[in-house]
Amino acid sequence: MTVPKRKKTRANGEGTIYQRKDGRWEAAGYVLAPGNTRRRVRVYGTTRKEALAKLTEKIANSNRGLPVPSTQGSVAAYLTYWLETVAVHHLRENTHTRYTTCVNRYLIPGLGKKKLAKLTAKDVRTWLNQLRTTCQCCTRGIDARRDQPRCCAADQCCHKLLSPLTLTYIHSVLKSALEHAVREEEIPRNVARNVRTGTPRPRRFEPLTADEARQFLTAAQGHRLHALFELALHTGLRKGELLGLRWEDLNLDAGTAAIRRTLQRTSAGGLTTLPTKTRASERRIALPTRCLQLLKLHHEQQKPEREAVGTRWQHDGHVFTTAQGRPIDPTNLTRAFITLLRKADLRRIRFHDLRHTTATLLLEQDVELVVIKELLGHAHIGVTATVYAHVRLRLQREAMTALGNALSHS
Repeated sequence: MTVPKRKKTRANGEGTIYQRKDGRWEAAGYVLAPGNTRRRVRVYGTTRKEALAKLTEKIANSNRGLPVPSTQGSVAAYLTYWLETVAVHHLRENTHTRYTTCVNRYLIPGLGKKKLAKLTAKDVRTWLNQLRTTCQCCTRGIDARRDQPRCCAADQCCHKLLSPLTLTYIHSVLKSALEHAVREEEIPRNVARNVRTGTPRPRRFEPLTADEARQFLTAAQGHRLHALFELALHTGLRKGELLGLRWEDLNLDAGTAAIRRTLQRTSAGGLTTLPTKTRASERRIALPTRCLQLLKLHHEQQKPEREAVGTRWQHDGHVFTTAQGRPIDPTNLTRAFITLLRKADLRRIRFHDLRHTTATLLLEQDVELVVIKELLGHAHIGVTATVYAHVRLRLQREAMTALGNALSHS
C-alpha cells in the first residue's frame, strides 16, 4: 500500500512556523547574511499571523539582496544596514542625511567595532563621556585640513567640544537604531535607553522686540517679498511653509490659509515639495487684514513680472517665486532677509527667529498657549510651553511685581 505524501502547507524557502509550549508562535527560515552567506533566523509573535508577517518581511528583504545583520556582527554593520534598509523608508531625506552624518562621524568611529550582541550600557555611557570631553577639532583633524593650521594641528588645542544638544541628538540616533534591532529580535533590549545624558537647555534664541519688528517691516516696504516677511511675522510660519504656499492654499475672501506642504532643498532632488514637518503642522490658519491686503497686492505685482519674461515664465502656483516664476531657494531667502536686517540697522538673527518673535509677542499680549500652539503647528502643547518657558517666567515676574505694588501699603 502506497502512503500518500503529506501535503506541504508552505512552499520551499518560505520557512517553518509552529506554536511553542509557552503559547507564542515561532517562525524560522533562511535569509541572506553579510559576506554573501545564508543563516537561519527565528522570529516570534503572539499570533501565527504576526510571526509569519515578521518572517515574510525578512525573507522578502533577503530576496531583494539585502543581508540581515547577525547579532555576532559589529555595531557598524548593523548601523549601516539600518540606515540603508530601514531608516531610509521612514525619514525625510534631509533627516536621513543628518542621521547618516551622525552615524559615520560619531557612532561608527566610537562604537562600530563592538559586537552588536555584546554592546552594554556601560560601553555607551563610557563612549558618551569620552565624546563629551574630546576636542572635535583634534579628533576629526579639522585644523589639519586648513591651509594654515592655527590651533590643534599647531599644538594649540582649541577645545572644540560638542554641545549638550548635539550629544543628545547622537544618543537619540543610537537609541532609534537599537530600538529597531529589538523589534527585529536581534537583541533582547535597547541598552542605550539605560543611559541618561541629562536634559540639555533649550537652544537660545533672540527674537525681535515689538519695536525691532516694526523697524524690520518698515525696511521691508517696497521689497518684492514684502508680503512674505509680513506673513512670517504675523503668523509664525516656518521658512519652508512660506515658500511652499500655493495660491490654491489661500482663501483671500475667507481670510484663511491651508498649510499643507513645505519647500526644501535636498541633496538628491534639489528644490522639493514635501509634506509638512508633522501631522500637526498641517493646519488652517486665519490671516490678518494687513496680510490679506499685501497678498492681493503681491498677486497683482506678479502679472508684470510674468509679462516681462514671456514664455520663460515657469510658474507652478507658488505664492512667492523668483522674477522668472520659479520657487525660491531657501538659501536665497535667507540672503534677502539678512540684507533687510542690515538695511534696518538690526542685529543679525536667523530667519527662524521671526517665528520665535511671533510667539513671544503673542505671549506678551496674553494670548493663550493653546492658540499659539495651533498657530505654530506644534505637535504637543508641551513643546510650545518648553520653548517659550523663559517668556512665561518673565510675565510671571511682571505679574508678581504688579500684584506686589497693588498690595503695597505705601
